[in-house]
Amino acid sequence: MNVLFVCLGNICRSPMAESMFRQLVAKANLSHQIQVDSAGTTDYEEGKPPYPGARQTMEQHGLPTAGLVARPISQRDFAWADYIICMDNMNLAALQRMAPASDLPKIHLANELVPGHENEEIPDPWYTHRFEETYQSLYRALPLWLTKIEGEL
Repeated sequence: MNVLFVCLGNICRSPMAESMFRQLVAKANLSHQIQVDSAGTTDYEEGKPPYPGARQTMEQHGLPTAGLVARPISQRDFAWADYIICMDNMNLAALQRMAPASDLPKIHLANELVPGHENEEIPDPWYTHRFEETYQSLYRALPLWLTKIEGEL
């Protein structure tokens, strides 16, 4: 099973989600069955590491940041991914425009499994500078995705 996390630039939310989800997958002993990656809907930040505030928050929570490098989503990603989990409605709309029609069912909002928060966006800390709030939003949502995906293995 292949899971791709997507935000705008791939320097805050999606690399944070990638690192968090990899850790959840590893703790569940599923690394051999679930592959995780991240990308952005734009190439604005291509080649850059996670934004300093995101990196600091990740490190405070014991999340690895090594090897995380921003890149834009490609058509290859749509074919590779079983789940494309995005952070907000702007990225959802962009992905829906980019994706082949057969891949549209793969695209989801990160919070869609969180009861009472299904339509909420994961806040973009690049604008808000509230990186811990973003981490906590992902912390609430990602275990639900793991449970869903684990049930499909």
